[in-house]
Amino acid sequence: MIRIELERVHGDFGFEATDADGHTVRIDTSPETGGDHFGVRPMQMLLMGLGGCSGIDIVSILKKQRQPVEGFRMHIEGEREKGKEPSLWTDVRVLIELRGRIDPEKARKACELSMEKYCSVAATLRAAHCHITWELNLIE
Repeated sequence: MIRIELERVHGDFGFEATDADGHTVRIDTSPETGGDHFGVRPMQMLLMGLGGCSGIDIVSILKKQRQPVEGFRMHIEGEREKGKEPSLWTDVRVLIELRGRIDPEKARKACELSMEKYCSVAATLRAAHCHITWELNLIE
């Protein structure tokens, strides 16, 4: 079982979440709902989790194929339901940028495997009826 500790440490809505290894993340709400930019909003953190999860998959797959990943960047945009509570992610667009002398077909397949099969965060979002699209930009 995974264990996370959460403690309010700043104003009304500034929290710190700590995992079992001591890694800490700051969490806050939007200024419109009382936050003051202390940390990441929880729904944004979910998109960050998507990036981290799929990024780990992609680099791991390419390393196993001996593809030299010299740089990695991901841009993620999302749309949420309007006028609903809870307001879930409905559409997420991911741009994956890989740098290096990587075989284009291996890069495309690694991204596809991550986004469609291995990434648990992507699967969680899809289970909530979120439509995820992705694009690969390979830079030599």
